[in-house]
Amino acid sequence: MILLLRESATPEQLEQMLQQHKFYIKTAVDIERRVLVGGGGLHADCEEKLLDDGSRQQDIWAASFMPITGRMIFESMVNLRPRQNRSMELLDPNIRERAAQIIIEFLGNL
Repeated sequence: MILLLRESATPEQLEQMLQQHKFYIKTAVDIERRVLVGGGGLHADCEEKLLDDGSRQQDIWAASFMPITGRMIFESMVNLRPRQNRSMELLDPNIRERAAQIIIEFLGNL
C-alpha cells in the first residue's frame, strides 16, 4: 500500500508499506515540503503521488529503506536527472542527508 505521510508513521502504517517488498520500503521524499510517500512496487509510484500532491520534480528524491536495520539505499531511476544528478545513485551529500533525515524521522523511530 502506498501512503503519503506528513508526520511519523504509525506501526500499522509501516506494516502496510512493507506489504509489497516485505523487508524494505520504496520511498520518495520532497525535501522542501518535508513530505514522504512510501510503499508500492516502484519509487516512481511514490514520486507520482508526491507530484499529484503539489511537489516540484526537483525537490523529490528516492530511496529504499529497511526498517529492521535502518539502512537506506539511494539508488533509483527517480534520482537520475541530467541537470541535478547524473546517476541513479543520489550523489549530492547535502541532498542525501536531507532525504535521510526525513526518512528516519517518518519511518525509523518505531
